Parts: sequence; C-alpha cells; structure tokens
Amino acid sequence: MPSHDIVIKNGLIFDGARVPRYRGDIGIRDGVIAEIGHIPDSGSARVIDATGLHVAPGFIDLHTHYDAQLFWDPYCTLSGWHGVTSVVIGNCGFGFAPVAPEMRERAMLSMTRVEAIPFASMKQGMPWDWVSFPEYLDSVERTPKAINILPYVPIAPLLIEVMGFDDAKAGRMPTDAEHQKLCTLFEQALDAGACGWSAQRLHPDGPSAVQLDYDGTAMVTDVMHDETCEALAKVLGKRNAGFMQMTISTGSYQHDRTHMETLSKLSGRPLLWNVVQAYDHKPEVHRESLKWLARCREAGIRVYGQGLTTDAGFSFTFEDWNLWDDRPAWREATLGTVAERLAKLSDPERRPALRSQVPLTVTGPIAGIVVIGPRTPATERWRDHMIGQVAEALGKHPVDAMLDLAVADGLGTDFFAAPPNVRVDYLKEILDDPYVLLGVSDGGAHTKFLTAGRYPTETLVKLVREHKLLSLEEAHWRLSALPAMLAGFDNRGVLKLGAPADIVIYDYETLAVLPSEVVHDLPGEEWRRVQRAQGYRYILVNGQVTIESDRETNIFSGRLLRHGDGSKARTTSLAA
Repeated sequence: MPSHDIVIKNGLIFDGARVPRYRGDIGIRDGVIAEIGHIPDSGSARVIDATGLHVAPGFIDLHTHYDAQLFWDPYCTLSGWHGVTSVVIGNCGFGFAPVAPEMRERAMLSMTRVEAIPFASMKQGMPWDWVSFPEYLDSVERTPKAINILPYVPIAPLLIEVMGFDDAKAGRMPTDAEHQKLCTLFEQALDAGACGWSAQRLHPDGPSAVQLDYDGTAMVTDVMHDETCEALAKVLGKRNAGFMQMTISTGSYQHDRTHMETLSKLSGRPLLWNVVQAYDHKPEVHRESLKWLARCREAGIRVYGQGLTTDAGFSFTFEDWNLWDDRPAWREATLGTVAERLAKLSDPERRPALRSQVPLTVTGPIAGIVVIGPRTPATERWRDHMIGQVAEALGKHPVDAMLDLAVADGLGTDFFAAPPNVRVDYLKEILDDPYVLLGVSDGGAHTKFLTAGRYPTETLVKLVREHKLLSLEEAHWRLSALPAMLAGFDNRGVLKLGAPADIVIYDYETLAVLPSEVVHDLPGEEWRRVQRAQGYRYILVNGQVTIESDRETNIFSGRLLRHGDGSKARTTSLAA
C-alpha cells in the first residue's frame, strides 16, 4: 500500500497562517494532509513536482450567489477557475428555500434583477426537488461538486414562508407568534447544516437602493425590521454557533452601525458587513468605516468588513443593465422587456428626469463610461470613446449622448463603466487593515455585467506582485484562513496536519487574469461574461486534483459542508 495518495514535492509553502514561507513537501492521504516536511520519493501513488511553484491553501469566497448555478456548473465558475476551493451561498438573504411549488417561478423572477441571473437558466438548470431548506441541502449534497459549499440561511424565503408573500413584501412587523415560527424554521435549517443567516437591508428610499426586485419593488429583506434580525441573532447566541452576513443602508450610518453591533452582542458571533469600499471622490466614506471597525475590535464586538478590492468594473448593455436603481427615473426606464426599455429610453419626455438624476454610486461619473461595442455603422465611429468625448463632439448632455447611441443600436451597444475605486493609495488604506476581507466576487450574480470572481488571482497579481501592497504571507491569510475563521469553515484555510487537502499550486511569475470574453454556456441558451485564469498548475479539493494546467479535470471531490465540517446532523444541544 502506498504511504500517501499524493505527495506535493519541493514547493514553496505558504501555510495561510502567516508563518514565513518555507520549502517542503506535503503528503496527502484520504483527502487530508497527513505529513508536511521532507517526504521520501518512494511509496506514493502520485507525485506532483512543485519545484519553482507556490503551494498555498485554497481560497475561500464568502460572498457568492451560486445557489442556482451550482446545479449546472460543478466548478461554480468563475470562482473555481481562480483558486477558490470553498464558497458560501445564500448571501444577502436571497435563495430558493423554503419555497412552495406554486412560488417557484416568483422566486426565480426575484433574482433576475437584484442579482441579474437569467430566468431561463434558473428554470432549466435547477431540479427543484425540494420545498424546505433541509430538502434543499439534500439536493445540493446529491449534486456533483468540484468545490466545497457552505450554506447560509437566506432570510427572504423564511419571511415569505411565515408571513405570506404580500405581507412580507409590504414590510409588516411579524407578530410574536410569527417571530417564534421564523426562529423555529431557522433552527431546523441550522440543525440540517446551515451555518448562519444573511440579509440585504437596502431601504428602497435610502441612498443605496441599487438592487431591487424584478418589478422595481423592494426586496423582502429591504423592508424587514430590526426586531426580526435581533430574534435571529438570539438563536445563534443560544446555540453558540453560526455567523451573520449583512448588507445594510437604511439612510442612517449611526443606526446601521449600532444595529450591527447589537446583533453581534446578542449573538456573540461574527457579523460580516458588506462592503468597505473606497470612492475616489469621497475617501471619507472608507476612512470612517475603517475607524468604526477598529472601534468594534477594541470593544470586543465581532463585526468585520468585507473590502471591495477588485477593480473589475462593469461591461453592460441597456438590454439588461439594472444597477442604477437608486435613481427612480432610471429604475423605471430600465424595467420591462427590451422593447419596453427601448421605447422608454428613446422617449424625449423622459430625458429631463434622466439628466437630472445622473448616476454615480455604483460606477464612476457617467462621462467616463467607454463605448466598447457599437453595433451599427452609425455608432461605429464612437468605438473606444468616452461618453464625455461623444457628448462634447455632438454638443449633447452626456446622458443624451449615451442613450442616443444605445437607442441607435437597439440597446445592444456595449459600454464599460470603471468602478469608482481605482486609486491605489485609497485601496492601500483598506488593505492596511488586516481584518478586512478581500473580494467581493458576487460569483454567480450579475452574469452579463461583472467578472469580479477573478479577485483571488487579481489579489496575487495586482496587489502583491505589481503594487507590493501585501506580502504573499498576508495575502494568503486574507484569502483563506481569515474567511475560514469568520464563516465557520472547520479546519480549512490553512495547510496543517489533519486539515482537508484544499490546495492551490501556482506559478507566481506567470499567474494572470485572462481577458474578458462572452461565452454561451448557460442553460436556456443564455450567455455570460467570464475571465479565466492562467498559472494554476494544480488545484486540489479534498485531496483530489480538480484543475490541472488551468483546465478542469472533471473530478467532483467537493462537499456540502454542513455545520462547516460536512457532518450530517447536529442538534441544538450539540451546536455549542
């Protein structure tokens, strides 16, 4: 019998725990790390020569929306291409369980705008062989996976289940009995293996209401109440287990911060707040956020921030674009079918309102948007021009210049909007806080706009190799061990004896994010934008090679990590 299933030889090891790099070998047996150090050449089933390569723990992505995509894409790409070996699903309070059969179509519609997941893909790609949340987890477990999945409980489906759709959408306060039922369903989900709860609370009248339902109304969690969040936090406190994820903007920074501190105190558990973002035109936003997070740590309050550290930007057409929903005129004009959008965006009577509500929050200034894909001879002359240049040449307002191009192309014009956080010195201020996580990928969401799932590779290439903002030891801790600790990934995120063998082996000098491309690989004949990676020689998940030389091996060794460790069941009494 061989002594190891795989031995990784002569690699430069970064263990994820910030131990200084060292050269050595890693022996893997039965999916876990059995030996680290100098391992003799003989007696192993497979030897991977890592000479000249970096060996590190697989990356852990805490903010994804692969709840549907995992059923048709075992690698959960883009994440699986970029060294991610474990993801969290159920973010922002959005998900597909519990959902009664008659509500399935409405549940899928709700994800078409807020997370921009194509309806046809969800309808064709999901098996819908569940109703309850525990049944959903059983379905996920049956599904072949090339990465590990850790589930949050999304709160929107629970609220609809308990209160009914209309009352949940209206934001009615649950009764005491309804709060009790909500907590009972939550505990059943935790017993089945969930690792916490999540909610987006972007009040529809607030400054950040950029992600709404398919019909332009608020999402259920946007209008939920503090008292409901507190009841759920107390459940985690009772069990002494679990985690909370929250995106919140109710219009009062003080309320939002005090509320999150309260949730952490009530539960005694970590809360991850999305997001810490630098805005080039208002650095006071991220600086105040960092000061608040530091005060939380000093007071022993377990609130952490997730940094938006990618500069992926947005490529979009007005056939699908929806991330200016915080501007009422733009929200209304971008609702409906392509024909309805075209009619509204070409209507001269709407233009004054659109000009007066020029978007800025999710992207940079509108004048800086670039025309990257004109579709007709009439618009071709403006290829690679910024909207500000087009507007000046035509003597038009930038809004009119952009929309006239889009209308001339039947809304098919491709635009690129750079994010409002391109200053490296401001990004460094965020990175200098060692307890701000890296990301946010939004993997599985905004499939026609965004390729932020590239962020782990981007971290190593841009932040470490190019700008030297982080050491490799620090980067691997932030990409693996820190998110593992916060979200309850048991024994993952580090390379140590007995840990599951989730490992990336990469060529540091040739590591790269490849150019954006459009691929037609979604169910329902839908397409998406992707960016693949270069330089990942091997990626191992639970001790098996799932990626070799940047290509999938079609080995599905990922697991559903119930309770963070994959155990089948755990009752309330055992949760502590």
